[in-house]
Amino acid sequence: MKLIDFETIKGLNITPEQCYKWTEEIIAAKEGAILPPKISMKPSAGVFFNVMPSIINTTPRYSGVKLVTRFPERVPSLDSQLLLCNADNGEFLALMDANWITTMRTGAVAAHSIKLLAKKNFSSIGMMGLGNTARAALMILASVMKDREFNVKLLKYKGQEIDFADRFKNYGNLHFSYVDTTEELVKGSDVVISAATYLAGDVCGDEYFDEGVLVVPIHTLGFTNCDLFFDKVFADDTGHVKHFKYFDKFKRFAEVSDVLCGKCAGRENDRERILAYNIGISIHDINFAAHIYELVDKSQLIDVDMHSPVEKFWI
Repeated sequence: MKLIDFETIKGLNITPEQCYKWTEEIIAAKEGAILPPKISMKPSAGVFFNVMPSIINTTPRYSGVKLVTRFPERVPSLDSQLLLCNADNGEFLALMDANWITTMRTGAVAAHSIKLLAKKNFSSIGMMGLGNTARAALMILASVMKDREFNVKLLKYKGQEIDFADRFKNYGNLHFSYVDTTEELVKGSDVVISAATYLAGDVCGDEYFDEGVLVVPIHTLGFTNCDLFFDKVFADDTGHVKHFKYFDKFKRFAEVSDVLCGKCAGRENDRERILAYNIGISIHDINFAAHIYELVDKSQLIDVDMHSPVEKFWI
């Protein structure tokens, strides 16, 4: 089993466009995957342990499990690791740092939903929760839509909005402004992206969501009021959202993969209010991990030997 660390993955210089391609290919191939709902353990407020297994139907087939943890006082608060296996013979292939994978695939999923479900010629984007995931989402969106100009409103928070805008100073198609309240952020935005990892309640009242808005709550927080009056709700997997309080009250619901594969309609006009609960599922992680495993120079990696039993009877 190989050890693939964070710096090794970063050193591959995988482009935003490649991340988008990997994301779209696995969304299109979701039907052939084995994907149980993740296990989420929350021992205290703001703390969680998420265990995410799956098998993807590639050649060879890959399986794996990712563990994501959040501790508010830790820097960074989110951390994740991934175990990658060959699903055809059970061989453990790699133990991988999954922080880059988690961030980039989550950003790519958000960008994919925006490109697929936002209204035609959208230009105004409101963003809150301005950490690595939000950076990844905007970087990928701006990279795959280079010919479009976007006005990006950032919610002020501890000066993070300044650092965020500075990160994108060389992106000629992004123009930033700052707002003080979530109401200002949402009102007038064609797309609202929240990458906040903890919110105590909904971010604003119903009246602030304009016709045609697409809301992408990356961590599924802060927009439960939208569940009750938005025209359509999409998610990356039914099993991961069917426990939501208002799931049975969605006006119309479908999976993003069904839209991508032409099995159901996505946005049908520029008046529909749409909610995209694409929190990221482990098939995204396993597909990224499989591609990374195939790209790395394995001769340069550390071998991890668990010295597992080699005899049938060992007690």
